[in-house]
Amino acid sequence: MRRFLLLAAAASLLTSGCGTQVTGTATTSAPSSARLPSDGAPAVTAPINDTARVERDPCSAIPTAEIEAIGGKVERFRTVDLSEGLNCSWLFLEAPSTVSAGLVLGNKDGLSALYAQNSTGGLTTFKPVDPVGGHPAVIYANGSEGRGTCTLAVGIRDDLVYTVIPHLSSGNPMVADPCGMATKVAATAIKHLKRS
Repeated sequence: MRRFLLLAAAASLLTSGCGTQVTGTATTSAPSSARLPSDGAPAVTAPINDTARVERDPCSAIPTAEIEAIGGKVERFRTVDLSEGLNCSWLFLEAPSTVSAGLVLGNKDGLSALYAQNSTGGLTTFKPVDPVGGHPAVIYANGSEGRGTCTLAVGIRDDLVYTVIPHLSSGNPMVADPCGMATKVAATAIKHLKRS
């Protein structure tokens, strides 16, 4: 009988020990980056981790002279506080042309969020394109397509995208190729992000 009680006590200790371990594992959720990419999105094989400066000051991602080399003379630029993060908006002299760009901090699933949205029919345009600066990219829209407009998202990390959106009028030299402009802007931003 004594031996049975000792075995029962030992079994109880082992079970409670395992229970504690399992409970601890169940309450610890994996970070979003551990479950990404998903929904068929490509992995970002060379993630850029130091993005703090551009998160705070999106206009610092690209010097004005480099924006002008891409899209013409800039009249002014400003930081715009959007619900998903700060963007920089450059207004060209050939108004009302603008290009807005920034890190989408509110999207914690990166490109995977767009792939998931596309799989449920939530996008009217969805086109994976050649990598930009070595990073996977997608052109997408949800009913906002039109001449002089393009939305490009580039995976900076599996959980973060940099988005560029030109709205170009007929006076802008890139009006016929807004996605080409978006690609150049994103490539320039990535070049500077890598130097951070």
